[in-house]
Amino acid sequence: MKTYLLKSLALLSILSISTLSLAAGLPPYDGTQALPSLAPMLERSMPAVVNIATSKNIQLSDNPLMQDPVFRQFFNVPNQSRQQQQKNSLGSGVIIDSKQGLVLTNNHVIDKADTILVTLHDGRQLNAELIGTDPESDVAVIKIPANNLSQLTMADSSLLKVGDFVVAIGNPFGLGQTVTSGIVSALGRSGLGIEKYENFIQTDASINPGNSGGALVNLRGELIGMNTAILAPSGGNVGIGFAIPTNMINSIKDVLVKHGEVKRGLLGVTTQDLTPELVNAFNLETQHGAAISRIENDSPAAKAGLEPGDIIVGANDKPINNSQDINNIVGLLQIGDKVTLDYFHGTEKKAVTAVIAKPEQTQLAGEKLHRLLVGTVLTATAKNQLEGISLDKINTASYAWRVGLRPGDVIVSANRYRVHNLEELKRVINPNSPVLINIQRGEQGLFVVLR
Repeated sequence: MKTYLLKSLALLSILSISTLSLAAGLPPYDGTQALPSLAPMLERSMPAVVNIATSKNIQLSDNPLMQDPVFRQFFNVPNQSRQQQQKNSLGSGVIIDSKQGLVLTNNHVIDKADTILVTLHDGRQLNAELIGTDPESDVAVIKIPANNLSQLTMADSSLLKVGDFVVAIGNPFGLGQTVTSGIVSALGRSGLGIEKYENFIQTDASINPGNSGGALVNLRGELIGMNTAILAPSGGNVGIGFAIPTNMINSIKDVLVKHGEVKRGLLGVTTQDLTPELVNAFNLETQHGAAISRIENDSPAAKAGLEPGDIIVGANDKPINNSQDINNIVGLLQIGDKVTLDYFHGTEKKAVTAVIAKPEQTQLAGEKLHRLLVGTVLTATAKNQLEGISLDKINTASYAWRVGLRPGDVIVSANRYRVHNLEELKRVINPNSPVLINIQRGEQGLFVVLR
């Protein structure tokens, strides 16, 4: 009886596993054929994924505070000769053009590097040349000698669906080439405060430090994204990784190869997400779109006739679900490009075409302020009779959090100029230099340098 029961349970387990495998989309296996494996696909794909090692020399006395004679004298900081420290980092990259030797990676992998060393799958080590970089999207292109290289084909990332199987290839923790697998957990992730332009693929394929710049491929071995960031509240991988989709990478990559940088233009609108309250207030039939809260004077948006309160629902034949969508679309356009906007003016649906313009210096400062404090809610305040700019809310994944800013901090000066509101803060920011801000935190004051 016991033997029969055990056999019955074993048979039931086999049937359950088979049913589960089919339900999850795994290849069926009947015991007479070769074991299903990703090995054939990986044999073709892995040679196109490389290890990137960088080094840069840091001037220890380059802190703007230490260069300020007033600050040095006030705090009695002695003069000292400049000291250098070498900083090394590791990351990954993907060969996307074997004939030209073009390698795709993250900007943060090679940022300000003095030397870039690429190690190929076969062990060859090659010095790389920086072709172009775009910090706002975290995309960079480098070049290595084109000699017997493999490359990955870019797939159309718009065809991805939640649940599609994916494989991440990279070099985590400097271990060497490593492969992990998972599924697409979500699409179009934005508002994370990681980059200014966000449209991430989320995956549960393990992504760890050193995987940045590596490949996210489908089961055909085609590149569908570049691994970029993880959400790690405990410091390690928790199954939430983010990759930049290839459709976003393509247009940026082409501009970097041609010009070495992305010169973004200006539309001149500030938008915000629709909330249930706004939908009711505007008497809208749609829950999707971006509400225009501000129009820059003499901007392309102003010249096109857009007004605060208009609701943008489409741009260049693409639907707009939130403010990040319009930010991403405009951010990929160049000066002189046209953008066709579908929007509601009251209950009337309209369409208008605007030409992206060159931003002015003050507008560049505003762009820098947005990049530095993305993920942060700012308001003018008078806390305890102290006028300044209150940091009411800060995304823990944002740059502001990483440099030490915290909710409740009040900005009272920037670059040694007293500021009372965002407009004054924007006017004193130099878009080409670090920003020295003075923070009041409770009864304490401190300086923070934003780069």
